[in-house]
Amino acid sequence: MAYQTFRQEYLQVPPVTRAYTTACVLTTAAVQLELITPFQLYFNPELIFKHFQVWRLITNYLFFGPVGFNFLFNMIFLYRYCRMLEEGSFRGRTADFVFMFLFGGLLMTLFGLFVNLVFLGQAFTIMLVYVWSRRNPYVRMNFFGLLIFQAPFLPWVLMGFSLLLGNSIIVDLLGIAVGHIYFFLEDVFPNQPGGGRLLRTPSVL
Repeated sequence: MAYQTFRQEYLQVPPVTRAYTTACVLTTAAVQLELITPFQLYFNPELIFKHFQVWRLITNYLFFGPVGFNFLFNMIFLYRYCRMLEEGSFRGRTADFVFMFLFGGLLMTLFGLFVNLVFLGQAFTIMLVYVWSRRNPYVRMNFFGLLIFQAPFLPWVLMGFSLLLGNSIIVDLLGIAVGHIYFFLEDVFPNQPGGGRLLRTPSVL
């Protein structure tokens, strides 16, 4: 009975959100079970381009650290905002959502060449949060019952929370930067005088 309920709930999750969060959980489980190690997953340009370990371009987005508070916090935010985007502004536009993933991942990887980050999954989550927050500017947020603010401030609140926990804010700034570039090209520039859509989902998707 419980299995049937879980299966039904799981299959109701939109496909992109389901695939990405499942891949993150399975990757973390594989590390916890010592089937693989983080050293086989992290972002390393030299190993990617000189030793052709191209899987690292993907796996560095799938590992959020060992199971603990940081992992659970990231998984909750990833699942929540990825799903809200897919069911909200990307409803019925799965190909466009996949294209946003590819565009954001490519841009983040390029930026990753110049910053000292070995896992980009957390930055990718911030990117999703940023795009959702800009597309829902009037939603009021409540952060742990301590702060009440409008949705566009959410990425900055998360950055402040990261700072309080002693984490590097480079991760948050990278996610915000990539999220803003996508939002500008997709939502702002096309509505400007003389503007137009520069991002077009390839027909192959």
